Amino acid sequence: MTGKIMPLRERDTSTIQAAADGFLSSPRYANPNARRGYTGVMDRLLAGLGASRPLAEVSGEELADMLEQLWGQRGPATWNRNRGAVAAWLSWCAASRLPAPVLPASAERRREHLNATRAVPRPAIDRALTRRDIPLGEKTLWRMLYETAARASEVLALNIEDLDLDARRAPIRSKGGDTEWRGSGTAHLLPRLIRGRQAGPVFLSERRPGPARRPAARDLCPATGRARLGYDRARILFTRYTGWQLHQLRHSAATHLGEQGIPLQLIMAKTRHRNPRTAMRYVRPGAEAVAEITGLLEPPRRRG
Repeated sequence: MTGKIMPLRERDTSTIQAAADGFLSSPRYANPNARRGYTGVMDRLLAGLGASRPLAEVSGEELADMLEQLWGQRGPATWNRNRGAVAAWLSWCAASRLPAPVLPASAERRREHLNATRAVPRPAIDRALTRRDIPLGEKTLWRMLYETAARASEVLALNIEDLDLDARRAPIRSKGGDTEWRGSGTAHLLPRLIRGRQAGPVFLSERRPGPARRPAARDLCPATGRARLGYDRARILFTRYTGWQLHQLRHSAATHLGEQGIPLQLIMAKTRHRNPRTAMRYVRPGAEAVAEITGLLEPPRRRG
């Protein structure tokens, strides 16, 4: 044994775990938010397929069956997001000359039907954010998501040491890796949420992680030992309390700004969309705004 580490492409029997680790550690996915999202998908995939199996044993049909089992009953957007992560992994494997399977036609992207009612009415948002039965952690997270129009993964990645409570600012790292600062109206909730803690994740899970699933040190609170709240758990809790989808807070924020006449360019600056066509999906007037302008088309009233 010379101790020489062979490149992935020279290994005859790379395991699924080795291929996943190589994919997640590649420079293309260095952004922590992107890597966290892909890691969640890969963890579930590896648990179903068997992490120690050789990658060459996995067929495209088996992979398609696993995708169907994990996300087949979810909405088109969820299916496409997770299927896209798996496809990105397979593309990386192919580029690295690994014996990667090819997804069959049965696992193609699904058509996402545009739903103009995804935005929640502003009064309903206000009621949800002021409910007394909502725990402080969830209430703070929801308010920050709505008021910043940020992505959930970006807000969940925040650390206490990054916050500027006096200036009501928090660093939000976008998909492109740019760090931007957002004003937030959650200043009265954040000090209560992080009281007694000086560092670590802002938003924490309810329980301490077990030894088998201990996360990285950066995702642990040094004071409580609790782990950073993950996207899946945050999504489940939000739906349990409200019946809505977590992404609807961001969608609603953009829609409500559009209903108040805010120009598209400013809304794009708020949501950090770079393509106007993408932002236009969010800037759609709700039923209340449409009903209000209907009055402009009514015939003038006669004066007695």
